[in-house]
Amino acid sequence: MIRLPAMTLRVLLTAGWLASATALAASSETALPALTVPARAPAASVSLETLRGRVVMVNFWASWCGPCREEFPLLDQMYKRYEGAGLTMLGINVEPEPSDAEDFLAKTPVSFPIAYDSNGLASRIFHVDSMPSTVLIDRHGVVRWSHRGYGAGDENQYLDQIRALLREK
Repeated sequence: MIRLPAMTLRVLLTAGWLASATALAASSETALPALTVPARAPAASVSLETLRGRVVMVNFWASWCGPCREEFPLLDQMYKRYEGAGLTMLGINVEPEPSDAEDFLAKTPVSFPIAYDSNGLASRIFHVDSMPSTVLIDRHGVVRWSHRGYGAGDENQYLDQIRALLREK
């Protein structure tokens, strides 16, 4: 049996937990780690933990992303249609400078909350490797579905997943 000093063991366990939480967050049917991201006014930040009890659609986007520009108005329509049924949508901009996102939003306003991932932490947790990337989280804080990219008609997949999760209690 190998004996490790208590401090070394704590560091290894913490590192192992962080690695597990990061890997789990992006896979299907796994618990979501605590995550708080800076948000656009009027909120100072958004914590995913506070959204438990609602179905949450998280959309990672960038102002330079052509498919994001196509998708954004459709996401806003979905949000407006299903917000009253328990859907929350959160758009997370991945650019280093929020000013690029603000310019985009001035031309393409949306009614759902916008947050910023300038440091890339949220993108790493959700293993975002393409724009846009969308994740659906159930009422219990479990990642249930993810989608990379956007093409015409993909919104139908989103709607199918949203409706299924909203029917669950």
